[in-house]
Amino acid sequence: MIELKNVSFQYEGSEEGVWDVNLSIEQGECVVLTGVSGCGKTTLTRLMNGLAPSYFAGSLSGSICIDDRAITGMAAWEIGKTVGSVFQNPKSQFFSSELAGEVAFGCENYGLPREEIQKRTDESIETFSLSSVRKRPLDVLSSGEKQRVAIASVYAARPKVFVCDEPTANLDLEGIEQLLETLFKLKKEGYTLVIAEHRLSWLSELADRMIHMEKGRIVGEYTPKEFTDMPEMERRNKGLRTMHRAQTHELLPLPNVSERAALIMHDLCKRCGEIEVFTNLSGAFPQGSITAITGRNGAGKSTLALVLAGLSKKSGGDIIVYGSKHHPSSRRKKVYYCGNDTTTQFFTASVSEEMLLNQPLTEERMERARQLLKNMDLYEYRDVHPAALSGGQKQRLAVACALFSEREILLLDEPTSGLDGANMRRISDALKDAASSGKTVVVITHDPEFMEECCQYCFSF
Repeated sequence: MIELKNVSFQYEGSEEGVWDVNLSIEQGECVVLTGVSGCGKTTLTRLMNGLAPSYFAGSLSGSICIDDRAITGMAAWEIGKTVGSVFQNPKSQFFSSELAGEVAFGCENYGLPREEIQKRTDESIETFSLSSVRKRPLDVLSSGEKQRVAIASVYAARPKVFVCDEPTANLDLEGIEQLLETLFKLKKEGYTLVIAEHRLSWLSELADRMIHMEKGRIVGEYTPKEFTDMPEMERRNKGLRTMHRAQTHELLPLPNVSERAALIMHDLCKRCGEIEVFTNLSGAFPQGSITAITGRNGAGKSTLALVLAGLSKKSGGDIIVYGSKHHPSSRRKKVYYCGNDTTTQFFTASVSEEMLLNQPLTEERMERARQLLKNMDLYEYRDVHPAALSGGQKQRLAVACALFSEREILLLDEPTSGLDGANMRRISDALKDAASSGKTVVVITHDPEFMEECCQYCFSF
């Protein structure tokens, strides 16, 4: 179905790419590409779906065949009809402002009959549990809901191959189970699945092969059992995540009252027009702790973080910071908020400038900034524009800026989304250091492995 022979590709104006790749994928097979960020997984998916070098310019050698046809001789629409793609950032592939139109878009472009388009659209929306948000604009959906819309739109077009780049990055556990069920169905029907992924535990029963990449090369090929049986220390040294389901049941429930609470919410409510986002939320976040806020996609977790940070108005209830109620503008001076879309959070022309923005430029503070960048494996990129960083690097920079701030309460929305094992643990260690120094950390997350690694409390709604 897919065959790459002696394939090398280097991006124009960059040293990044993939080298000497030989890979054959049979029809109906599920192959997982994994490795640390920057290892070449995404580049390999771009070669399979034709985006490289047609959209991402670069030099290509070797041969790539899809369904026994050389991909270099196929038009973009032909490749798209054979290979469907789901990208890391679902917003980057939307063409419509409303859900049903987005799901139908691919079918419309292929000129399918109106009745067939309607049938496939309805079926895809139902399959991915999107009926309840069908009439909502895409820009008001949660990140996980947007991810499901992206997958549903590809599913509706019925390509032979599904190429998915980090499809679970923004999904809650229920969403992952729904995705897994659908992928099992697709595999049973004979579809070919290629999945580039860091979070591996959900793939143990679906995958036929695990392809491990390092520095643009395939360095290992495993069965799921071989990958699961790999010693934990070896897997950590490779920067990979575990194949075992993380256990979070030992986390303490967030108390309603705490003598050492840095942040308290009492009967907190939020409405947006006629929509009740959440109601009567109460809890006390102990100083010097790390608390995970969890729940299904669309429950209002990100909105809760904005309200707690003073960036969105509450509709009812109280927020108490260090024993006092504060106006939102005052609360913003005490709480640092880091959103889940890092592309909108940077304002300067270099990583170093971003760290030092609005900070006192003492030698001690500058040395602290340098050390944080080293801890986050970003120091060599200190003169690089933030927009030129990879998604994982942007996330680590956003967390580094939060840790460098003077504020004592940190609210981080999905700080490990799409991160490999090494960088997930790097952020975990940094947050544990911050908590041990007295800072209070609150993370919105769907990442059980991250929760197991560093959180003490859990608040779910």
